[in-house]
Amino acid sequence: MSKTKICQSCGMPLKKPEHYGTDAGGIPSEIYCIYCWQNGSFTDHCTDVKEFQEHCRTQMVKHGWSKFFAWLFTRGMKRLGRWKNTKQ
Repeated sequence: MSKTKICQSCGMPLKKPEHYGTDAGGIPSEIYCIYCWQNGSFTDHCTDVKEFQEHCRTQMVKHGWSKFFAWLFTRGMKRLGRWKNTKQ
């Protein structure tokens, strides 16, 4: 059984090829999703995990998620690769 990879920025499961972001040459990223990483750079301009969590919660609510579930799915982001070694 293979373990599903998750985006190391937001935590989204990377189950299908279309979920993967792209590096500068259009090559699929091994660690980031399409919403976080396109053409070799992050799609957001957030400088810390708290700012990014708020950005993601806002986007999730905008797309129909409840505030509770948006909070629930973003609370573990500080453990992901992009944010793990940043000052929190």
